[in-house]
Amino acid sequence: MTSLIHPVKIFAGSASAGLTQDICEFYGTTPGDMTVSRFSDGEFQPVFNESVRGCDVFLIQSTYPNCDNLMELLMSIDAAKRASANYITAVIPYYGFARQDRKDKPRVSIASKLVADLLQTAGANRVMTMELHAPQIQGFFNVPVDHLESSIIFAPYIKTLADENIVIAAPDVGASNRIREVAKILNLNMVICDKERRKANEIANMTVIGDVEGKDVVLIDDIIDTGGTLCKSSSMLMDKGARSVRALCCHPVLSGKAYENIENSVLTELVVTDTIPLKHHSDKIKVVSVAPLFARAIRNVHEHGSISSLFKQVFAHQTKIELK
Repeated sequence: MTSLIHPVKIFAGSASAGLTQDICEFYGTTPGDMTVSRFSDGEFQPVFNESVRGCDVFLIQSTYPNCDNLMELLMSIDAAKRASANYITAVIPYYGFARQDRKDKPRVSIASKLVADLLQTAGANRVMTMELHAPQIQGFFNVPVDHLESSIIFAPYIKTLADENIVIAAPDVGASNRIREVAKILNLNMVICDKERRKANEIANMTVIGDVEGKDVVLIDDIIDTGGTLCKSSSMLMDKGARSVRALCCHPVLSGKAYENIENSVLTELVVTDTIPLKHHSDKIKVVSVAPLFARAIRNVHEHGSISSLFKQVFAHQTKIELK
């Protein structure tokens, strides 16, 4: 009798090769054989060097800049579809263009919706991602979306701090729902930084809703880009009486002068995940891996298990911090 479970094959995109290797190690397999051929003019072509016919294919690729990473993922999905894969899951640890999720000014693109359309048109049967800038982006898809949350990783880490003086902080009002769950899990108080922006990556004014006097503040956000806003928020929290400030950000985009900003900031440390590989070393930046979480999620999808059950589990190995 033939098994109803199709063979699983996991492939790495160029932007997530290291993370894919770690995911496969936790899963108990090795990455599939795939290469990207490149032409002299910059055009490229993903090629599967093994059969994927009838397989459940998981393509792992974060779509951070440049746009070649997104295009490579789309072409890989198309190639798997044309090679008769049974089911194609686009595993996107960092979903690029997620910050463009609405028309916040006239005559702009809703790019995160456009990316969702492209993934589905290419042939993705499912999308797995982590810590979307806005959870509502899941509604842009007409295929299942598994949205993993960084609280699964950050809550165990905060517990290792063993500090009764900790308060959890949202960097803005929009992030309050994100940190409320962490504060609830750990039975900690929370505060909100109400920021007024005049332009991107720059705070004009900030008001702290809640008490940080003498507290060790843990700022939690989905993404850190230039770091300017985060560093300024940290300074303001210290000015309002905080004893220390550390930040936990899922996606380390870290563009522009980000590393310099972090090194010169009042932050005790910045803890990020490996959804995007770090470009440089910094003594203040620590990395906790998402590989065990994604490996478990991939197994549950393949075996038709529950994804929501992952939110109720604490992985001891995820509290281990790797200094980059």
